[in-house]
Amino acid sequence: QVQMEESGGGSVQTGGSLTLSCVASGIIQGCMAWFRQAPGKEREGVATIADGTEAMYADSVKGRFTISFDNAKNTLYLQMDNLQLEDTAMYYCGTNPISCWGPEVELLQGGQGTQVTVSS
Repeated sequence: QVQMEESGGGSVQTGGSLTLSCVASGIIQGCMAWFRQAPGKEREGVATIADGTEAMYADSVKGRFTISFDNAKNTLYLQMDNLQLEDTAMYYCGTNPISCWGPEVELLQGGQGTQVTVSS
């Protein structure tokens, strides 16, 4: 199983930016995704990407977040701009050979995660 290691989180004020990174330990087959979970809330898919398909985003982050993958570094990124209070959560990345969106978000195995905290 591919192991994921997330980093890049931090504390920012509303309107700020962060870039999250996720290094994968092995060859990625299929899709990759970022998902997040805030205390007391359900896991939420944030963005997903796969070869040959268009990236998809949660409605809440469209136009503010950008997902990308660097094949040479085997690293997934999430550029987060114009961060809002509701973006506060632990962020994880995961991979799945078939689907990383919809109900399959619940099946993704993330790493330790990286905390993003947005304050006013």
